[in-house]
Amino acid sequence: MKRSFFICLLLIIKQLSLDAQSLPLTYYLPDIDYDKSIPSPEELLGWQIGEWHLSHDLQQAYIRMLAEKSDRITLSEYARSYEQRPLVYLTITSPSNHERIEELRQLHVAVSNPEKADLLRVEDIPLVLYQGYSIHGNEASGGNAAVLVAYYLAAGQSAEIDTLLEKTIILLDPCYNPDGFNRFASWANMHRNTNLTADNEDREYDEAWPGGRTNHYWFDLNRDWLPVQHPESRGRIRSFHHWKPNILTDHHEMGTNATFFFMPGEPSRVHPLTPWKNQELTEKIGDFHAEALDQIGSLYYSKEGYDDYYYGKGSTYPDVNGCIGILFEQASSRGHLQESDNGLLSFPFTVRNQVITSLSTHRAAVALHDEILEYQRKFYQDAAREARAENRFGYVFGTDDDPSRTAALIDLLQHHEVAVHPLGEQLQLDGYTYEAGQAYVVPLQQHQYRFIKGVFDPIDTFTDSLFYDISTWTLPMAFNLPYTELPRAVKMEEALQNVPTATPQAPARSDYAYLLPWTNSQAPRLAYQLQAAGLRLKVATDS
Repeated sequence: MKRSFFICLLLIIKQLSLDAQSLPLTYYLPDIDYDKSIPSPEELLGWQIGEWHLSHDLQQAYIRMLAEKSDRITLSEYARSYEQRPLVYLTITSPSNHERIEELRQLHVAVSNPEKADLLRVEDIPLVLYQGYSIHGNEASGGNAAVLVAYYLAAGQSAEIDTLLEKTIILLDPCYNPDGFNRFASWANMHRNTNLTADNEDREYDEAWPGGRTNHYWFDLNRDWLPVQHPESRGRIRSFHHWKPNILTDHHEMGTNATFFFMPGEPSRVHPLTPWKNQELTEKIGDFHAEALDQIGSLYYSKEGYDDYYYGKGSTYPDVNGCIGILFEQASSRGHLQESDNGLLSFPFTVRNQVITSLSTHRAAVALHDEILEYQRKFYQDAAREARAENRFGYVFGTDDDPSRTAALIDLLQHHEVAVHPLGEQLQLDGYTYEAGQAYVVPLQQHQYRFIKGVFDPIDTFTDSLFYDISTWTLPMAFNLPYTELPRAVKMEEALQNVPTATPQAPARSDYAYLLPWTNSQAPRLAYQLQAAGLRLKVATDS
């Protein structure tokens, strides 16, 4: 008993000592040689990752420096947040791959084209891994881990890294949510004590509303992969389809009293359109995470608590696009050091687990390279066969009551690379008349067949009655648009290249006032524009 108490006391003292001093780089990263011409995060910042919370501008400064100094890295900006912070990803691969990066990208994208895929040797094509961090801004361990992972890939000198960079192209997205991430960093740092306070009731761990989870407009960006209503998401989805990654990792945090979760989730809560091979590969990748976490003695769990159902999250959107989505959930210190049911939980410890599982994903990508690329090829080939076997042609939707809603749905579908065609004839289906020029057709025989079924077909029966949060999202219903399945081919025009825009007829000149009907969903936008132009608007209370 005394011996057990003594060991526990030593562990507590060791943890406290780690929290009280700068940690060595080897706490986070393998003890290998690093290119001395490339500064580590500590050398640039003046403090080790985990001592303070990175602000978004410091994170950007560091990764931009890496892109300038390393011939393994290029940087691409894909969007700006509402607060004008850049969203970027690093393309990380071997210098020889960088010399032909566009050729390799096109080869890789061709793997998802059923007409071209059989002509390719997947063993000769780099696997594309998209690693993304901190879509919830106050789940900060991911965004802080990202700079360490980037440094490891930029400066690390080992045969393992050489093989990784030759066989993969890593797209490292250090911060999905810059505005929320920066908001939380300010909160955590302004309440940090010189002598860290672990009391759960300390102000540091009671973040003021609205907190850093959401973006500038308090929207949860991890529910926006499907709706793509915000610039962060719209840019990210464009980048996703530009590359068609094979694996996408999504690094999160959860309650302080938990441990560490990685996919797969609940087996009974997987969307029926997701091939079971996806879950098998997810589990194989999970074996690498388990081994890595075992080596450092971190607690973890899998196959419970989280699901793989709603296609609008970072860990499930990839699943309907021939990719493997991986969710990581780290127990959150929500500051620098907090008491938990599992002992003291320090911010450096949470960062370390995110780094370790980022690197274990690298090892899985190399080991399973051919199998994962073959899965992507087969995903789209099988989808094409299923589409040809369908007894339906597709779907028709649209209304003349509010063409703005129709245009908004078309815009959403085009972001997900769904072909939409103007209807070329009048149709009467299910008691509704669809007019040419006002309605649109989405054929099922296209490469996004499974995605289309996932967002058009309502599902009302489930294997498991429990869900993490969302179980249904039929998009035409969400836009309050009439839509109908098409049992046969219909006359339609060429696929749209741009979202249709209506040109309203100018009203007759009035010497008194104009009435603006509120039935069009764009009416509020027009009202704001009129006010910005100096016009005075009044609300009519009588018809």
